[in-house]
Amino acid sequence: MIFPTIEFAAFFAVVLTLSWLLMPYPRWWKPTILAASYLFYGYADARFVLLLVASTLFNQAAAVALHRLRDRRILVVAIVGDLGLLGWFKYYGFFALSVDQALHGLGLPAPLPLLQVALPIGISFFTFQAISYVVDVHRGVTAPAPLLDFAVYEAFFPHLVAGPIVRASEFLPQLTTPRDPRRVPLYRAVLLILGGLVKKVVLADLIATRLVDPVFAVPAQHSSAEILVAVYGYAVQIYCDFSAYSDIAIGLALLLGFRFPDNFDRPYVAHSLQEFWRRWHMTLSRWLRDHIYLPLGGSRAGRRRTHLNLMITMVLGGLWHGASWTFVLWGALHGAALALERHLRARQRGPAEHLVTIPLPRQDASVPAATAVGRGVPASLPGYVVVPAREPTREPTRGPAPRSRLRTWIARLAVFHFVCATWVLFRAPDLSTAGQVFARLVTAPGPAPLVTPAVLAAIFTGLATAAVPRSWWVVLRCRLAHLALGPQIVLLTTTSMIIYHVVGAQAVSPFIYFRF
Repeated sequence: MIFPTIEFAAFFAVVLTLSWLLMPYPRWWKPTILAASYLFYGYADARFVLLLVASTLFNQAAAVALHRLRDRRILVVAIVGDLGLLGWFKYYGFFALSVDQALHGLGLPAPLPLLQVALPIGISFFTFQAISYVVDVHRGVTAPAPLLDFAVYEAFFPHLVAGPIVRASEFLPQLTTPRDPRRVPLYRAVLLILGGLVKKVVLADLIATRLVDPVFAVPAQHSSAEILVAVYGYAVQIYCDFSAYSDIAIGLALLLGFRFPDNFDRPYVAHSLQEFWRRWHMTLSRWLRDHIYLPLGGSRAGRRRTHLNLMITMVLGGLWHGASWTFVLWGALHGAALALERHLRARQRGPAEHLVTIPLPRQDASVPAATAVGRGVPASLPGYVVVPAREPTREPTRGPAPRSRLRTWIARLAVFHFVCATWVLFRAPDLSTAGQVFARLVTAPGPAPLVTPAVLAAIFTGLATAAVPRSWWVVLRCRLAHLALGPQIVLLTTTSMIIYHVVGAQAVSPFIYFRF
């Protein structure tokens, strides 16, 4: 069931009504919302509901056992079980085919049968949430929830299929007491949903059907101009498509009385790749940081190990997106670029920047001391934090300011174009197609009939939505709230009619992240 459809609108209207009618009665609300979530997930294929139920029971049993026995081996079994389930459905075919091709080149028979395994929608997202829950129980961040609460957390339909990846410690406390309808931020929810529908239906799908899909399907038949605009177009399409799903999911959750973390924050204005990953798919970035990068040692074990940790994290992040060598290479390029960026920053700081200790204020004495980095500095100093020493602040002058802004914009353009170039690997079905796209980009002059004014307008509008500061949306929300009821109804009805007119004129394609 896809958000921008009449079927989902009818489904959500019924669920929203039942949810608020039953909210004062948790013993009835929880089974009802769980049943609605299973209905939503099983709309395409009811068999996969059993997989979701099995994942819930397995991880709940692991969490309870971990809490009681405090045995790390239980955590290992739980993670291996979750990754094994994900690996079977998502990676078996890729692994078996890769082994078969490698052995075929050596003239050896394939040791593994080539099977076509159907990929359950959203398995990567609910598996990561389950792992996060078990790990948090092991770390003592959260206690095991009642089975029904954990089942609602893992299956809650607004974020079930494509995120955001909500942590148990963020969601489960919201189940302890009934939601208060008077505290629902109605205007924020409505703007998120309508804005998400516009980004998906009006922008992303138009760019995809009229430009990106034809170009990437047969790049050899298109000119350099079409391919160049298609590369930019896909950068806009994937942002509008995925951020639209996140916005709609957050808005739906708000209408039901629940708050999700934000998932995007103007990623294309980032002036470093590190900043980009702090702004793009933020819930996945923090999951990779907390469950892969930091357990590997983070930046605590020296420069080379830090670079290796970045590479491992990003390669695994690429592989999480799909079972293909294009995703592996995409992750590797981002990992290498992050390591290079970190190396260059370290060189710019130079040897003059040392570590010093600064005492914490008394009221912060309970805060753990930061880990010291560098030679000759203790691993921790009670009551102290370790920070880089800075040169004394100089009086600002008028000269360097324009240069600083210029460098910022140059950095933004460099990061944006690196991201756009690597999106080619993300979009291309295989490495051969990606190679054709890059080759045709500079070797195929000619007309560009697919680059129409409508497509260009959609691309520029999508880029504008990715650059608008949050404060503008706050102002818009406040102005909408201060309108009289009549103009509000007219404005929202008109926007909805435009969206569903577009929906009726073309088939709504599944969200890009449905296949992850």
